[in-house]
Amino acid sequence: MPGTIPATVSEKARTRLPRFLPFAAWASFVLNVLIIATGGAVRLTGSGLGCSEWPLCTPGSLVPTQETSYHALIEFGNRTISGPLLLAAIAVVVLVWRRRRERRDLFVISLLVLALVLIQAFVGGVIVWEELAAALVGFHYTVSLIIVCITAAFLVRMYEPAGARVRAVPKGFAILTHVSTLAMAIVIILGVITTANGPHSGDESVVRAGIDATLLSHLHAWPGYITLALVLALLSWAAVGKLRPLRWVIALLAVLVVQIIVGIYQARHGLPPVLVGVHMVLASLTAATMTVTVLRLKRPVAAGEAPSGA
Repeated sequence: MPGTIPATVSEKARTRLPRFLPFAAWASFVLNVLIIATGGAVRLTGSGLGCSEWPLCTPGSLVPTQETSYHALIEFGNRTISGPLLLAAIAVVVLVWRRRRERRDLFVISLLVLALVLIQAFVGGVIVWEELAAALVGFHYTVSLIIVCITAAFLVRMYEPAGARVRAVPKGFAILTHVSTLAMAIVIILGVITTANGPHSGDESVVRAGIDATLLSHLHAWPGYITLALVLALLSWAAVGKLRPLRWVIALLAVLVVQIIVGIYQARHGLPPVLVGVHMVLASLTAATMTVTVLRLKRPVAAGEAPSGA
C-alpha cells in the first residue's frame, strides 16, 4: 500500500528492509482476509461442527475420514489455511528481527499479529468444544477483522521510513476521520451481533433464539448510513483541500457503498449464504481501508524538519 510520499523517501524505506518482507507482509494480509472468507463458508454451509474435535478433525484422525461428510472437508479446509497464515506471520517477525531496533514499529506490529493468530487458533478450538456458542463465534470474527486491520497498518508503515510523524491534515479533518472510524466500529460490532444471532449458526443442530433479528438488522443499518454520510463529508473536504488521504477516502467510499448495497439486498432477499459471505469479507476490506485512511492523516518528518504539529 504505497502512499503519496516522495518516491525517494519510500524507496529509502524499502531498501533498509529485507527483500522478501513485502511478499511475506502481503501474504499475511491476504491470508487473513482469505480465512475470513473460508470461515464464512464454514458457517454458511452449516459445517461448523464438520470436524467434531480439535485439534483433531475426528476422534483418532487429524484429517477427515471416508465416513465423514462434505462438511468435514469444508471445515478442515478452513483449518488448513491456518498453517500458511501462521507461517506468514512468523516469516514477517523473522524478517523484521534484524531491523528491530531501527524499525521498532514494524517489529511490535509483527509480534502483535503473531500473538493474535495464535490466540485465534485456540479460540477456534474452544468454539468447537463449546458447539458454536454465538458469543465466541462473534468474538472469533471480530479478532479476525482486527488482525486484517493490523496487517494493513503494517503494510502502510513498511513503505514509509521510521521516525517521527506529523499531522498532514487540518485538525478538524482528523477529528472527523476518527469520528467516522468510531461510527464504522459501531456498525461492525452490530453487524457481528446480527450475524451471530442470525439463521446461519454454523450447524443445523445449533439454533439461535432470544434476539429479534429484524430489530438487529435495523440497529445495524442506521449507523451504516451515518457512516456513509460521514465518509461523504470526508471526501468533500479532502477533495477541496487536496489532502493526503484523498485517494484512500475515495477507496473507502467505494468499498462502503458496495458493502451497503450488498447488505440491503441480502436483508431483503432472505440472507442468501453467498451474499452473507461477501458481506463478511467486504467488512474486513472496509475496516482495512479505514485503517489506512487514518494512518494517512500523518506523514513522516522530512529531513531537517522539526517534528512539531503532531
